[in-house]
Amino acid sequence: MLFKNTNKVVSGIFLTFSGNCKEALTFYHSCFGGTLHFDTFTKQLHDFPKNPVIFGSLISKDIVIHGSDLVADEGRIIGNYLSVFLICENVVYRNLLVEKLASNHFPKRHHDLQKLIEISDAYDVKWLLAISSVM
Repeated sequence: MLFKNTNKVVSGIFLTFSGNCKEALTFYHSCFGGTLHFDTFTKQLHDFPKNPVIFGSLISKDIVIHGSDLVADEGRIIGNYLSVFLICENVVYRNLLVEKLASNHFPKRHHDLQKLIEISDAYDVKWLLAISSVM
């Protein structure tokens, strides 16, 4: 995606959803803030309950997430080989993200001293949240 008034191209992660791309990117917007943009079909497509998102994006200061409702011919396959890696500025920010992102109750064990933790969100996306230094 090109930012308005610049020629800067920004890379980010691309996630495929099962008809809930708009909902998911709106959820991530509530976690990270930033700017949302959606391109959708103007007419309803067969096998979609609403107008699917062709391309959506969330651009925030911490992360860029692109997504779509259009899946490959073999369908959406969830696996453990891919995670979104995010370096958090401190433990407080990471704990806030854990509270917002975690779909299941993340164990209340003392994880503040761990450099890296893994959680899954309600959209089956795995997140690896790191901190650059332990407070």
